[in-house]
Amino acid sequence: MRYHIRHVTEYRYPERVGLCHNVARLTPRATPRQQCVLASVTCDPVPAYWSDREDFFGNRVNFLTIEQPHTVFRVVADSRVEILTAPDELDLLRDTPWDEARDCLDSEVSGAVLDARLYRLWSPRIPALPELIDYARPSFAPGRPLREAVSDLMARIHGDFDYDPGFTTVSTPLATVLEHRKGVCQDFAHLAIGCLRAMGLATRYVSGYLETRPPPGQERLQGADASHAWFAVFDPGQGWLEFDPTNNVVPMERHITLAWGRDYTDVSPLKGVLFGGGESHALTVAVDVVAEVGSENREVGE
Repeated sequence: MRYHIRHVTEYRYPERVGLCHNVARLTPRATPRQQCVLASVTCDPVPAYWSDREDFFGNRVNFLTIEQPHTVFRVVADSRVEILTAPDELDLLRDTPWDEARDCLDSEVSGAVLDARLYRLWSPRIPALPELIDYARPSFAPGRPLREAVSDLMARIHGDFDYDPGFTTVSTPLATVLEHRKGVCQDFAHLAIGCLRAMGLATRYVSGYLETRPPPGQERLQGADASHAWFAVFDPGQGWLEFDPTNNVVPMERHITLAWGRDYTDVSPLKGVLFGGGESHALTVAVDVVAEVGSENREVGE
């Protein structure tokens, strides 16, 4: 499946901004199941300085400086991505017990395991909370297969927590989400990651997009799609396994990976500092994810 993604971010300020420095993570990653065919990021005003690199986690990062005075700052990211739909390659006979996966992170010294250990650590948006292990434990009976245990945790989060886009912001503490049992995709991913880290497992935050489909007979609304978030847990036998607790599904061809890290702090699509602008600003974000005409599923390796 091939997708065209258009991600538009616009800031409006009551007073002129004289200078701003920004970091953008708006280019989809290349993964075994995903190819980024084309990607461009443009800004208005035009940056006086621009540089590209990969960050610590391998995400593509743009650094840009706007020196021209402005009251509107607009960033447009256009990407074309091909999702390579793979056959089910998960071997149930190799399905690692969750406690064996945990212990492997302590004993193995292979490159993949050493890299995964980073994702066991607590992070800025996911602190060590005693409630996390209490919530996680019912899903993790001794010897239970990892994928089965994580799927059970995902289903419990989906059932126990309400999706409420008006309740949280990007800075809402995880403890508040736990207390009130509501939030959005970012919160549910953070919650699942916190539970899994509390059990000693390596888990990372994945940001990206999800193609949404209108009800039958209705036109698709432009700008109706949004950034999405889910998580991946490390299985020493099969690598990183992805789960989407917001929708209680395993990510497939409708999930498009943008970046990954320890939590949202590492993958924020756009952040920066500015001089001027007044005491407030208005932010609008519009995302369109459109399946391109004539695209079709392909198997990995074609």
